[in-house]
Amino acid sequence: MTSQRFVARHRRAVAAVGAVGAGLLVLSACDKPTPMATVTVDRNSVNSEASCYNDGDPLKPTELQGCLKDKDAKSIKVDPDATVRFGVDPEIADKGWTLLMNGQPLTDASKKTYRTVPGSVFFNQQYGASGSATTVTILSGGNSKAYGLWSFKLEKDS
Repeated sequence: MTSQRFVARHRRAVAAVGAVGAGLLVLSACDKPTPMATVTVDRNSVNSEASCYNDGDPLKPTELQGCLKDKDAKSIKVDPDATVRFGVDPEIADKGWTLLMNGQPLTDASKKTYRTVPGSVFFNQQYGASGSATTVTILSGGNSKAYGLWSFKLEKDS
């Protein structure tokens, strides 16, 4: 009877080790999540992982144009009288970041994790806006190196 218990325990131990090993294998196959960026208007927020990111290494210049055409950008309604808040993970802020509106720089580079912009800017023709929706992209990087892009669609809420 003792040898049967030993064999049963041994089988359970081998099965447990196998399950742990399989779990680690599955986890190693997963992509590491990218840093997050968030847009907040009043009490509403949307956040997103990067549309283009190379695990902290610079992106190739040839990739950038395609990245700026992110069709799956999350959207948020913006009242032109509201303040739009942009927040980024420290990993993004450490490399510096700039806001782009429809692909053109809207702000100077910053190393802060938080910025605010009046909502009216995103629908003002003076800043290149047209229509009732604007794409805003957070560009991580500086010194002619881009590390990631996060895009959001801001829709006018009248």
